[in-house]
Amino acid sequence: MFTGIIAAVGRIDEVQPLQQGASDAGVRLRVTAGSLPLEDVRIGDSIAIQGACMTVVEMAGNQFDVEVSRESLRLTAGLDAIGPVNLEKALRVGDYLGGHIVSGHVDGLGEVQRFAPVGESHELVIRAPQALGRYLAYKGSITVNGVSLTVNRVEDVAEGCDFSINIIPHTLSATTLGALTPGSRVNLEIDTIARYVDRMMGQGAR
Repeated sequence: MFTGIIAAVGRIDEVQPLQQGASDAGVRLRVTAGSLPLEDVRIGDSIAIQGACMTVVEMAGNQFDVEVSRESLRLTAGLDAIGPVNLEKALRVGDYLGGHIVSGHVDGLGEVQRFAPVGESHELVIRAPQALGRYLAYKGSITVNGVSLTVNRVEDVAEGCDFSINIIPHTLSATTLGALTPGSRVNLEIDTIARYVDRMMGQGAR
């Protein structure tokens, strides 16, 4: 489990196919952890990369490796190319829960519609798939590329569901969200509580 409070911005430095010549193969990533401390990380531990929970398979100094299946690559964005990534280590019992409960399981891909300054902050408008729209609510929680954020506005549209969030300057400087532009794809994870409420109300898939 995670909180959606990004601990560091790291960088994917290497992307290697797990099986040469196979179109259905996943990739192995070499990630530099940046300011994320790795002293207590062991092989087999979980680290969220851009909001997707990954298992550490190798460590060397300030770097760690993870293996990403082809299915995970299909369902996520930002795990197939060299570049900066949001990082968060898994929670330990007794850790401070500063954001909201996050599983690290990406529910779908959103697309940035608008990202522009509003006063001292920025407004980020994302279009979510229609299937996720039912889980989005005013003042509810959403995870975008691993960042726990609060929904300020929700509007159902023909192509899906547009929602707006306010990005404060600290979040821009402490995460990769500042690099987003209209058309960028982002990893979305809905609020775990919303998922269970939907099921209990008889609206979930059977």
